[in-house]
Amino acid sequence: MALANTLVSLEQGFFIFDGALGGLGGCPYAKGASGNVATDDLVHMLHEMGIQTGIDHDQLLKAGQFIQNKINKPLPSKQMNICTQKALS
Repeated sequence: MALANTLVSLEQGFFIFDGALGGLGGCPYAKGASGNVATDDLVHMLHEMGIQTGIDHDQLLKAGQFIQNKINKPLPSKQMNICTQKALS
């Protein structure tokens, strides 16, 4: 729901959002929380909406691939999943 909440927040005039590359993390206070909003998914959505972020999406994905390789585990974001699938094809 994080991306949907971001859209509502934009409509209400908020323009600063917090995310974690690839959706890393979780919440020690919310049992079963899967992770944080993925920065790469958030940036992709904003760019598709024509909102400039100043973030290079390709470099963001490269950083995500680096992290995946270091932790030897796929990151849960949609953008990292797409990126991984492209690399395997």
